Amino acid sequence: MGAVAVEPLRTSDTTSPPTSPRRALGTIAVSQLFALSLWFSASAVAPQLRELWDLSTGEEAGLTLAVQLGFVVGALVSAVLNLADVIPARRLFFASAALGAAANLGLLAMDASTVPQALGLRFLTGLALAGVYPAGLKVMAGWFKSGRGMALGVLVGALTVGSASPHLVRGLGLEWEGVVVAASVFALVSGLMMTRIGDGPHEIPTQPFQWNQVGRVLANQGVRLSTYGYLGHMWELYAMWTWTAAFLTASAVAAGGGYGSISLITFAVIGIGGLGSWWAGVLADRLGRTRIAGGAMVVSGTCAALTPLVFGTPVWVVVPVMLIWGLTVVADSAQFSTMVTETADGEVRGTALTLQTAVGFL
Repeated sequence: MGAVAVEPLRTSDTTSPPTSPRRALGTIAVSQLFALSLWFSASAVAPQLRELWDLSTGEEAGLTLAVQLGFVVGALVSAVLNLADVIPARRLFFASAALGAAANLGLLAMDASTVPQALGLRFLTGLALAGVYPAGLKVMAGWFKSGRGMALGVLVGALTVGSASPHLVRGLGLEWEGVVVAASVFALVSGLMMTRIGDGPHEIPTQPFQWNQVGRVLANQGVRLSTYGYLGHMWELYAMWTWTAAFLTASAVAAGGGYGSISLITFAVIGIGGLGSWWAGVLADRLGRTRIAGGAMVVSGTCAALTPLVFGTPVWVVVPVMLIWGLTVVADSAQFSTMVTETADGEVRGTALTLQTAVGFL
């Protein structure tokens, strides 16, 4: 099917200051870190909300699941509408981050009588984040060709630390309102930061909307295989991230205590994945993406298999296993995304990345 009569938006922004690859790398990574703090902001304070709002187990889990569902719906709609290829990625990132910040702040007006509305706000937060993560990947890919695995590894590492940050904020003793406000402020700042960089030398100009772009992406074998790998990786990753705090809490009880701050340990376990993502990217650029991604999956899978054996053991046994798992569970993520940027046709790079992330969160 041919293009509809919609003119593509121009990507060049002559008001943007000159940007070096190093500055772009830092700015995009920090922007992603700040924006993705929205994802687990409610999950990190779920124990407080459970008491304040008298949440059932299902409602408490829904605070996280609603974000994931919103992200999947948003990413699928974005892929079908080619948003990441039709709209300049930096503008899409800013608008999405602002929407997510507003939806997250809405939780401050919720109470025990408005739990369904709170779940709706979490869904809207996930919907907004679907415009943040793929857009950030596309902007970063536009700045790097050689060393792209490292660059996207840094970006995914920033996502990892951003996802863990609410646990750090909570571990510092802030009340739930402070955690929510901090995450929203971070997200808004992230969008503003993204507007301050220019387009990279490898940026693909925006394209006219076409209904058949998703089919074009799926017809590419390299993209399909990379997406299959990403799907398996994501099943493990978000199960592990969501479950870590509960696992450590239960393990501490079984061990008779002695674990210290569960929030800070959880932050360390999830946050160390940022280092693993960068490290894997550096190695993948030198040794090959499939080799490094496969190796990371073997190590993380082994750690997953060990968790029943270390449950209830002393902290010096449990935490090292969890740290190694956290280091490797996300290490392959950026490499699957890098494979998509390298195998997809340039004109559908944004749609391919968005579709990959949508499938990964199903």
